[in-house]
Amino acid sequence: MSSSENWISVAKLADVPAGAAVAVETMGLQLALCHVEGGTVHAIDNVCTHAFALLTDGWFEGCLIECPLHAGQFDVTNGQGQGAPIDEDVRAYRTKVVDGDIFIELPG
Repeated sequence: MSSSENWISVAKLADVPAGAAVAVETMGLQLALCHVEGGTVHAIDNVCTHAFALLTDGWFEGCLIECPLHAGQFDVTNGQGQGAPIDEDVRAYRTKVVDGDIFIELPG
């Protein structure tokens, strides 16, 4: 399978306002689509690796999203945990916007 076949549309850009994080479920994945001020959209797994809460139920500002349970933070650009209590990163997905649609690249 070529890499162009691994891209799937997951949302409309109009449904993810700048500065917002929106939950999307597709193909068994629970995603947080995060529209960073300035225009870029990032996609990460929406479930906190520490407390298993939905990250989109917490707050999102700049490039950080915070879990609502224990204040663990992740960088939405790469999925990296930003210190305690996070000890495992979330998966980050490559994204692109084409004709107003947000696409993610599926792993593998």
